[in-house]
Amino acid sequence: MIDITDRIFLAHQGGKIHTRPNLPILNHDDLARVYTPGVAQVCTAIHEDPEQVYALTVKRNMVAVVTDGTAVLGLGNIGPYAAAPVMEGKAVLFKQLAGINAFPICLDTTDTEEIIRTVKAIAPIFGGINLEDISSPRCFEIERRLEEELDIPVFHDDQHGTAIVVLAGLINALKVTGKQIDHVRIVVNGVGAAGVSICRMLLAAGARHLVPVDQEGALIRGGNYAHPKWQWLAGQSGVEDQPGTLQEVIAGADVFIGVSRGGILQPQDVQRMAPLPIVFAMANPEPEISPELALPYARVYATGRSDYPNQINNVLAFPGIFKGALECRAQRINDQMKLAAAQAIAAVVKDTELNAAYIIPSLFNDQVVIKVRQAVIEAAVSSGIAKIIPPGFEI
Repeated sequence: MIDITDRIFLAHQGGKIHTRPNLPILNHDDLARVYTPGVAQVCTAIHEDPEQVYALTVKRNMVAVVTDGTAVLGLGNIGPYAAAPVMEGKAVLFKQLAGINAFPICLDTTDTEEIIRTVKAIAPIFGGINLEDISSPRCFEIERRLEEELDIPVFHDDQHGTAIVVLAGLINALKVTGKQIDHVRIVVNGVGAAGVSICRMLLAAGARHLVPVDQEGALIRGGNYAHPKWQWLAGQSGVEDQPGTLQEVIAGADVFIGVSRGGILQPQDVQRMAPLPIVFAMANPEPEISPELALPYARVYATGRSDYPNQINNVLAFPGIFKGALECRAQRINDQMKLAAAQAIAAVVKDTELNAAYIIPSLFNDQVVIKVRQAVIEAAVSSGIAKIIPPGFEI
């Protein structure tokens, strides 16, 4: 344990990212071209045509990874300083997996309006905004406002990245069980930021029998809720109208998706599900039910952990999504792009390879970013929010 801990701390020593110039400055001529006086010509060109900022600065391939440190991994509200290593790690993943430059922005405020103002103020140099580890319900308002007030893509990865990969895994899990999304009954336990987005994605993908469950029990169609996202769910025809606890509503369910807390599901709960049950137990570090307890009864089992098969990891989504969105200069990341990304991730697993222990590709499979990028660009163009079609890209 001491050796492992030492290696972890050594990996973070001095941080995990750095900047470097694209060309060296070795003499006065180099300096004159990249800085004064030559840079004035470039500044003037951008002033006369602001769109030139994409060609002449880092903006076209630069993402801000923004947090206030209020909902970090399984650590909770640890603040912006302690959140910095996670944001650096996200920047590393952007670069290594998709070739995107990213920089951590850790804000020392939890005020919704101040976060919105700050992100808008720094947006001119960034081509996209990745919101990360901001607690619910503020994350919903922050994302909504920034989407409305900026002309670059804004993406809260805790919500949408997780939802996209859940849908990708479910597409393939349903193939394994021979079921259809519009016929299965799906219980989603945990209706926070990720849970709400998962519900939205499932409904958009055609789910017709959805049961969102919070600590107090099932949210029902036609119910009245103070939480605006819950009220939206209550107005959806695909949400069931029968109340009950988790143990009550899971009876007869085809699919369980957990984004809640560890140990809340028991083997007898899985036994009471419909034949060939699908269980996505994604609480970290302890799943809602361990594989040892679930697998005797579940046909397909997945978690959010890397040490079990079928890891549902949002790293499969955000690199390719941002790569596609940046390259076509999409003004936002809409539902069509998210659905396309989920389908692309699922399709990386070939039918000849697909089985109960392999429903989702590895995050190190280089086809994931390639396929997601292509699908996202196609969806952005077809839905009318792409400003350009990348050179050499065929629709």
